[in-house]
Amino acid sequence: MATKITLIIDNPADPDEFEQAYAEMKAAAAKLPKLQRLESAKVWPKEDGTETPAYRTLDLYFETYDDASAAVTTPAAADLFGTLTKTEVAFKGLFSDIEQP
Repeated sequence: MATKITLIIDNPADPDEFEQAYAEMKAAAAKLPKLQRLESAKVWPKEDGTETPAYRTLDLYFETYDDASAAVTTPAAADLFGTLTKTEVAFKGLFSDIEQP
């Protein structure tokens, strides 16, 4: 079954600095083996100006759970997660089974 890895990235202290690192993260993610699609999103700011529940999401799509699991053990994943860790921004990662209608 199709699998998606979702990274939910918290609000950074310095958004401009984070965006520079994020470009590197996307480039590393694009090199993951058997990646079918990459979807990057920025969370809309709240209208009342309060902090959003997350800053960005990064969705990585694979044909199978095994493909996704293998991809996160590669040098490209080490680059992705290494850069993310250096930003000192908290994040969560989810593996999801994509349900088809």
